[in-house]
Amino acid sequence: MKAVLDANEVAAYLKSHPEFFDQYADLLAQVHIPDPHGGRAISITERQLGALRERNKQLEAKLAELIRFGEENDAISEKIHRMTVALIAASDFGAVMRELYSHLGGAFEVPHVALRLWGIAQTEERAAQAEFSPADDTTKALASSLKHPYCGPSSGLEALSWLSSGVRSLALVPLHRENETIGLLALGSEEQHRFYPEMGTLFLSRLGSIVAAALRRTLT
Repeated sequence: MKAVLDANEVAAYLKSHPEFFDQYADLLAQVHIPDPHGGRAISITERQLGALRERNKQLEAKLAELIRFGEENDAISEKIHRMTVALIAASDFGAVMRELYSHLGGAFEVPHVALRLWGIAQTEERAAQAEFSPADDTTKALASSLKHPYCGPSSGLEALSWLSSGVRSLALVPLHRENETIGLLALGSEEQHRFYPEMGTLFLSRLGSIVAAALRRTLT
């Protein structure tokens, strides 16, 4: 009695004997399989070409996405560069704050920005500035605990009270002086997904380093 091979055995045989279609090349033209996009039968060659075209479309879409991300990152890098130059040129604390708020609200289009600083010697002039308004211990502890900027919902955070009403998402960027946390930069948006937990924080971390350096220079 003749043995009958099942589909798995046929597939295994063809995988382990790639020379099969070299010996039976005409078979490729004779074998027809269902068209995945219709009811007609097509040859293996046509099916392979169709699969290659589909794969090519996927790769083109992925490449377009990578190019878009690259262009977006280039644009952000340019904005960070311009702001860095402006902060370096700022001669005092007031100038640093003006440049910071101007760039974040302008080029970066962040509608709500606030900054709080602590652990810095107070003066009569500083006591009157919003940036030196007291922050509660919970906020200070949160800032000190952040290894990366926080991005996400604004509910339940004291930093929300520093900003105008209507803020639905926040980015909180800790500011450091050596190993000490000296402040927190809060960025807010009415858009729920402008700042979201899964977003990358590389540029926000760089922003924090740049701002902290400018502050250390002008507050000493």
